[in-house]
Amino acid sequence: MFEWWHWIVLGLCLAMIELAVPAFFIIWFGIGAIGVGIALLIAPDFAVATQILLWAALSALLVGVWFRYLKPRTMTSVGTSAAAVAGEVGLLVADISPEARGQVRFQKPILGSDLWECYADTQIKAGQRVRVIAVEGSFIKVEEAK
Repeated sequence: MFEWWHWIVLGLCLAMIELAVPAFFIIWFGIGAIGVGIALLIAPDFAVATQILLWAALSALLVGVWFRYLKPRTMTSVGTSAAAVAGEVGLLVADISPEARGQVRFQKPILGSDLWECYADTQIKAGQRVRVIAVEGSFIKVEEAK
């Protein structure tokens, strides 16, 4: 039988996995596991099947709330113009040079996506902060942020 602290540790491990996998999806399963741990702390005589069912229900509820109510608020509206994106700063996740495209990740979605293919006139290493100069089709032109 699982103890309350097993669920808390599972929840914390899932939260740490979320830090490595930036999908913002695994966190809800971690919070669900912490919820089961708290429930077991209050009422310690749940069967293992009930614990797993409670975890699945809490996780599904949290994922549903995220996709239904919270995530739409973080999305950029469809009518946003490309000109409004100029000046946004992101983190370069793949090296870039005048001959090769790279990828940049933004903290919040830009025109509906948080990861964009980009190019630049100079060589920039992954891990550098870059600023959007222009949006050209499905690519963005960037320069190193100063």
